[in-house]
Amino acid sequence: MTVEFVDLASDSAAMAAMLVRMGLVQPGQALALQPLTGGVSSNIFRLDLPAGSVCIKQALPQLKVEKEWRAPVTRVLAEMDWLQTVHAIAPDNVPRILASDRARGAFVMEYLDGALNWKSELLAWRVDLKVGALVAGVVAKVHSATARNPKLQQRFAHDDTFFAIRLEPYLVETARVHPDLARELFALVATTQSTKLALVHGDVSPKNILLAAKGPVLLDAECACYGDPAFDLGFLLNHSLLKAAHRPRQAAAFENLFSTMARVYLEQVDWEPASDLDSRCARLLPGLLLARVDGKSPVEYLDELARERIRALARSLLSRPPRNLADLLQRWQTGMSDTRPVAS
Repeated sequence: MTVEFVDLASDSAAMAAMLVRMGLVQPGQALALQPLTGGVSSNIFRLDLPAGSVCIKQALPQLKVEKEWRAPVTRVLAEMDWLQTVHAIAPDNVPRILASDRARGAFVMEYLDGALNWKSELLAWRVDLKVGALVAGVVAKVHSATARNPKLQQRFAHDDTFFAIRLEPYLVETARVHPDLARELFALVATTQSTKLALVHGDVSPKNILLAAKGPVLLDAECACYGDPAFDLGFLLNHSLLKAAHRPRQAAAFENLFSTMARVYLEQVDWEPASDLDSRCARLLPGLLLARVDGKSPVEYLDELARERIRALARSLLSRPPRNLADLLQRWQTGMSDTRPVAS
C-alpha cells in the first residue's frame, strides 16, 4: 500500500479533514492540539476531546537529525500492525489503536495520561531493577509468542525499511566513519539480515517505554519486522551501558540493570538455544555502542570524554568480539574502571 504524505504539522486543514473522516471531531470543530516532543521520526500530537485525550502519530520522510536520514513513510503501517499483533499477546504493554488513516500514514492511539517516560527516570538516576526485569520480560514474551511463525514472517517482511532506518544509519554509517572496522560491522549487518526468528520491535529504547499503572508500555514500533530477536535485546541493553558511561558514579546501578535485563530475557528464550542468542547479541552490542557515538543518531547526553572512551572500548570489542553478554560486561567494566570515582 502506498502512503500519500501530507505534513499534518503544517497543514491544519488536512489534519481537521482526517479527524472528521475518523469520526473523532465534527466539521468546523476547534481542535485542541498540542505537539509532543521527544522523537525524531514522526509528527506526534496530543488531541484533547470531551471523552479524554488521544495521541496522533504520523511518520516523517526525513528524520529530524543533523545528517540526511530518509525513510519510507510506509513504516507507519508496520507499526500499526505490530501494535495490533502485540496487543493480542500483551494487552497491558502496548497502547490501543483507536482510529487510523492508512492512506495518509497516520493513526490515533490512546493517550496514557500520568505515565512516566523511562528515559527521563533513568536520566534522573532512578534505576529500578524491577522495572528493567518487567521490560525484558515483555520483550521476551513477544519474541516467544511470535517465534518461527511463517505467517508473521510474511506479514512483517519489512527488510528494506529495517535496513533504511536501523542497519544503514547505525552500522553502515559507522562503517563509513571507521573504515578499518567495516568488515566487522558489515558482518553484523549480514547476520542480522539473515536471521529470521521472531517479530522484532526494532527500537526498544527507554525513550519509547512508558511506565504505566499496569506495567511498561512499548511505543514507536516503526522499525518492526520479522528478524533477529537479538537486535531488540542488544538495543535495550545498549542504553544501560551508555548511561553508565554518562554517569560514572551511578555506573554500578546501570551495570546491574544490564545484568538483570539480560538474565530475565535469556531465561525466557525457548525458540532457540539461549546461548546462541546470547552470543549473537554480545557480538552486535559493540557495533550498537559505536553507532550511538558515530552513527546518524548519536546519543545527545554524552560529553566528548565519554564518547571517546566508548569509542575506544567499542572498537576493541569489535576487533576481539566477546563470547557472551557476561564476558562483554566484564570487559566493559575493566575498560571503564579508571573513570570510576574512588571511594573515600
